[in-house]
Amino acid sequence: MAKPIAAGHGQQALASLSITGFRGIGQLQIPRLGRVTLLAGRNGVGKTTVLEALRVYSTHGRYDTLRDMLAQREELTIPTDNDDPALFGAVSVDRLFHQNGGDRAIRIGPIDGGPTLEIKPVDDPSEIPDWLRWHTDAQDIELLSVAFGNGRDYLPWPRSPFRQYQTFRNRPLDEDELGRQFHCESLGPAPLASDRIARLWDKIVLTDDEALALDALRLVFGAQVERTALVGDGIGGARQRMVVRLSNHQRPVPLRSLGDGATRMFGIALALANCRDGLLLIDEVEAGVHYSLQSEFWKMVMSAAETHNTQVVATTHSKDCINGFAAAALGCPDVSGGLLRIDRHNGEAYAVEYSKEELKTAAEQNIEVR
Repeated sequence: MAKPIAAGHGQQALASLSITGFRGIGQLQIPRLGRVTLLAGRNGVGKTTVLEALRVYSTHGRYDTLRDMLAQREELTIPTDNDDPALFGAVSVDRLFHQNGGDRAIRIGPIDGGPTLEIKPVDDPSEIPDWLRWHTDAQDIELLSVAFGNGRDYLPWPRSPFRQYQTFRNRPLDEDELGRQFHCESLGPAPLASDRIARLWDKIVLTDDEALALDALRLVFGAQVERTALVGDGIGGARQRMVVRLSNHQRPVPLRSLGDGATRMFGIALALANCRDGLLLIDEVEAGVHYSLQSEFWKMVMSAAETHNTQVVATTHSKDCINGFAAAALGCPDVSGGLLRIDRHNGEAYAVEYSKEELKTAAEQNIEVR
């Protein structure tokens, strides 16, 4: 089985997935993850939580990843001292753990064949390293043990608003002990913000990967898309923005003026181009993509994922998205993948796998797989 870190060309970041004690998931096992995997299921079953678990695993439980993830869900205590920009809000560490009244421990990793990430509170004072004792003496700090494979580090977690201590924000986990992180990009349902588009574009400008972003726009506007460029220098607070050269327009037009759908597809293509040998996570992937473009969109994603050695995991609620995924998957026999429906029984999550052929049959016979 492929190792889940530092994948070489042709290998996937994760070939299977086990999640224990993370947020709303007490226990979930996914025996197989393909090159491109689509997650379906009703609201609240845990599809987005699976993406979050993959994001946390890819960065080995970094504080910045955990805090940003919880802040995106607005699980953040806003500080009262608004005049002090150095004062952060506090995220309750309890939000990370499954509220089952049992063992407070998170374990994320492959079912077998690779290292597991484990995050749990440090309850034994004798385990606390000397360099961290001054943190844990404070009542508003909880110490977490972060282990990956055979390596271990410690993360001081603030319970209340605190000032920016370098140790909290930027302490690097030891790559020699914990292994190299693999690159991960995570996209929500909304089109990417202009500053993130600019950062991703800067990394591929004047490379062959520019063509992937152009192809995404051509799915919508055809051959009239000629070029794209980033304008503005970002100096003095000026915002950089993407513009598009269209054959039927005298002057370049802002990317965002072409609509949320075009901006969304362009952003997904940029993220794909930036995820060589890594992992791309897309929540509500159907957002902004017209039903008539679903099959061609997924062909683009699957082809780029194979070319860039990128593993893609996405969620959807859309039947049109699933049908388009099925059609594209059958047309890309060299790309492994399929649909996983996440369900719950007696409160516990489980996954039901559909092969490419089963998806084709479901689409032809109008069988509901969502």
